[in-house]
Amino acid sequence: MKTIQKFKSCAIAAVILLSAVGCSGMSSQDKSTAVGAGVGAVGGAILTGGSTAGTVGGAAVGGVVGHEIKK
Repeated sequence: MKTIQKFKSCAIAAVILLSAVGCSGMSSQDKSTAVGAGVGAVGGAILTGGSTAGTVGGAAVGGVVGHEIKK
């Protein structure tokens, strides 16, 4: 349980850092896509116990949702 909490904290910190630094030249829709993919990857990893398929699937779904929200 502590490992999952540590992972979530690190992932959230990484998403915040990358979104603040790496997205300065991106459009609003691009930022939403990137954040959605990041959140989806973390969610997929947590829900599937860290499996690669769950992480990649979560990232794909999150990216699509983030893209469509800012359309």
